[in-house]
Amino acid sequence: MSNSEFRILVLLVFLTVQASGAAAGLAKPNCVARCGNISIPFPFGIDAGCFLDPWYEIVCPNRTVPILKKIGLRVLNISLPNYGGFVDGMIRVSFPSFIYSNASCRGEGLGVPPSLEGSQFIFSQTWNVFISVGCNTLAIVNSTESDVVGCRSSCAGTNTSVSMYNACSGRDGCCQSTLPFNLQFFSVVFKDERGPQEGCKYAFLADRTWFLRSNITDLSFNDMVPVVLEWGISNKTEYGLKLFQQANGSGYLDPFRCTRYNLYGSYTSEMPFVQCFCSSGYRGNPYLTEGCQGVGAASGALVLCVVLWRLYKYVKKRREIKLKEKHFKRNGGLLLKNELSSPEGNVEKNKLFNSKDLEKATDNFSDDRILGQGGQGTVYKGMLTDGKIVAIKKSKVIDEGKVEQFINEVLILSQINHRNVVKLLGCCLETEVPLLVYEFIPNGTLYQYLHDPNQEFHVSWDTRLRIATEIAGALFYLHSAASIPIYHRDIKSTNILLDEKYRAKVADFGTSKSVSLDQTHVTTLVQGTFGYLDPEYFQSSQFTDKSDVYSFGVVLVELLTGQKPISSLREQEGRSLVTYFIISMEENCLFNIVDAQVLKEGKKEEIASVANLAKRCLNLNGRKRPTMKEVAMELERIRKLQNPLVILQNQENHETTESSNAAFPSNKSNIDMDVITFSNVQPLLPSESW
Repeated sequence: MSNSEFRILVLLVFLTVQASGAAAGLAKPNCVARCGNISIPFPFGIDAGCFLDPWYEIVCPNRTVPILKKIGLRVLNISLPNYGGFVDGMIRVSFPSFIYSNASCRGEGLGVPPSLEGSQFIFSQTWNVFISVGCNTLAIVNSTESDVVGCRSSCAGTNTSVSMYNACSGRDGCCQSTLPFNLQFFSVVFKDERGPQEGCKYAFLADRTWFLRSNITDLSFNDMVPVVLEWGISNKTEYGLKLFQQANGSGYLDPFRCTRYNLYGSYTSEMPFVQCFCSSGYRGNPYLTEGCQGVGAASGALVLCVVLWRLYKYVKKRREIKLKEKHFKRNGGLLLKNELSSPEGNVEKNKLFNSKDLEKATDNFSDDRILGQGGQGTVYKGMLTDGKIVAIKKSKVIDEGKVEQFINEVLILSQINHRNVVKLLGCCLETEVPLLVYEFIPNGTLYQYLHDPNQEFHVSWDTRLRIATEIAGALFYLHSAASIPIYHRDIKSTNILLDEKYRAKVADFGTSKSVSLDQTHVTTLVQGTFGYLDPEYFQSSQFTDKSDVYSFGVVLVELLTGQKPISSLREQEGRSLVTYFIISMEENCLFNIVDAQVLKEGKKEEIASVANLAKRCLNLNGRKRPTMKEVAMELERIRKLQNPLVILQNQENHETTESSNAAFPSNKSNIDMDVITFSNVQPLLPSESW
């Protein structure tokens, strides 16, 4: 049982016992027992003669808001030590959020926190947490106790939100620490770790349970936060000494007991005061004469509470199982199982991931882990328990009519095993929306590589030609060499990923279709991306392998020209990139639109050969377009003529490079140019795919 569940159980026991019979009075006889909705137990009290001494006096303006008079703090609630000794006597108060800060925060002085010295109160070590906010800062808590505590924070990240899954870790401009034992007064010293730092630095105490569900970035100068004080009775006074002697004089049959040790935890910390609690079978207020009254139903209530707790845990677990089963069926789990178990399906059995593992891998699908978003869902970067970096695609909420499209992507990718196609590692269907787990490809998309204005270097002609050859080889494999021919149906530069060696990886098979060997086309609702879409498919709704060829032709033109398929300037002229390219070819103006880097590094006959190949791919008549096999062979021929030694080197090193594991993105400015132009292209026969 976790600590949080244990505390819930303790609370249930306490509430059950409270409801099991008539409660003895908690306030002194003939004294006001409440202020607003806050119960005021003795030794606290409101009127003269109702409190033990001035430290316990409560003022109650308008009988609504209790104030601990001597300290001047608003009281949120007061609790007595409970009968089982699980919870100390506590008083929860409202405390300033900015008890310490530097001049950069507000430019005005801040008061020191109230002192508890001389009282029978201490700042609770168990229930409070010390928080420091600031970049590259060491915050130290100085106190009269021998213990010195503090914490160190940096600004490696920017997220200072706090949750049960993400407390202040010290890496996001926020850190936390426990307090010393028996703390009654303290001050805070800030030390800059890396020389003087600008920016606001502040520190405060807070109730740990409040802290775990709050966002500290929302705090302002005038905000108050809850802080827990533990309290007791001094055993140096006549009243305290008498109380302690009565409680511990005749054994464990006494109605109440007293102790000087912390009641919560391992009984190892001695407190500077005495706390008393009603013994098992009794309830009430041990600080009043005959304040603990026997309750016959207490033991039965405890048993009942434990039974209810176990029943609650059982029902909760059953509900979670049922919900996961419901999601599994709705997300196409039964359909996938049937396909995977089919002997003629020839589908590799991928791993079914646990939803909790994927939540942990993505920090509960944090926005900071988002790699990209598209029409079919959001892709997150994650780390599995074995340290492997993966990309996790979280599909959008899908209705039953779109389940087949999702399962389609799983089944198609399960059949593909090729070095230039993103590898599917598995899926998770027990969540509200289905999840796909892919190998992580670290260097973004071809679109970003070509069109991102922040790129630190230009894409060489060798690299462009190699990437084109790799994409063509992958599509040739899908069309001709896979066990079942596959049409991708959405080839575009944003669906071409680049790995750690900038090798092309074809991705996003959500709209793909597998076809039987005797099929020549599939008839579907028109899907694709404007600028890459085959005009013939748009008119007939019949998608063929030549439709992928057309889309690849657009990508070839992108690589040649460095221009986007759709631009606002050409839209004003009523021209797409394809139209612009074809007209330039017909007017013998090709080299006027080719990218400057390509013209600088490529031979004109090579550029012309690739341009003519792109023009053939873009033929409006699909039958006149080349097959992807012909395209791949033509690009391979051009590369061999360009530099035969590159191909030979690739063949010798292929086995040692193709299995490289994906890693976190590296700085592109530090990439070795030999690596950038390195090619892994080989003749793409089925036996040579991996």
